[in-house]
Amino acid sequence: MKYTVDSLRPKLDQFVVPLLRHAGLDLSYELRAAENPHPEVENPEVTVHFSGPDVDLLIANRAELLLALEHLSMEAMRLPAEDHSLISFDANDYRLLRVEELRMSALAAAEKVKRTRVPFHFNPMSSRERRVIHLALREEKDLRSESVGVGPTRAVVVIPADMPTPPAPPAPPRGHFGEGRGGNGHRSGEGRRNGPPRRDGNRGGRRPGRGGGRPSHH
Repeated sequence: MKYTVDSLRPKLDQFVVPLLRHAGLDLSYELRAAENPHPEVENPEVTVHFSGPDVDLLIANRAELLLALEHLSMEAMRLPAEDHSLISFDANDYRLLRVEELRMSALAAAEKVKRTRVPFHFNPMSSRERRVIHLALREEKDLRSESVGVGPTRAVVVIPADMPTPPAPPAPPRGHFGEGRGGNGHRSGEGRRNGPPRRDGNRGGRRPGRGGGRPSHH
């Protein structure tokens, strides 16, 4: 094992504690030896679990802030790119729930493609999330899934097995959180997910008038 809770904690604290303080985020975190219910999808050695009054901000908009914090922390600790998957940031079991959501979305997309024979384009996802879709559909005989697009627009398309791969659709506008698009380019209601409601009833964004919080950690 390359990383342990004790070996990782000093490096992580050095970056994350002041970052949370300067960002005014009221969050705490603890490091745990990872439990891996889906090792075929991701198999981290250490998981960083966040909690606190501002945890909803981390997982809003498909955990955009949580994943950004994870990426910045990996870069700040100078971990090699091949080791990034060995450290996982999580909050309110988002990662576990997201895997289940993606699997259900993949099965719903597969049924739609079988019924209509129209390719189904998911919105852009990380390589980890695309892997969940591919694994969920690997036993399908009448269709296949492929990744199309480049960089941040790379996404999964589900197509009938005998159909050539269609070109990647235009990138969705920033702030579009639907789970996928049908062949006509409109949003599909299958698998749609928005960020969780904030305590003040809003979704996403900073709380007006919020001062700096005091991050703490275990």
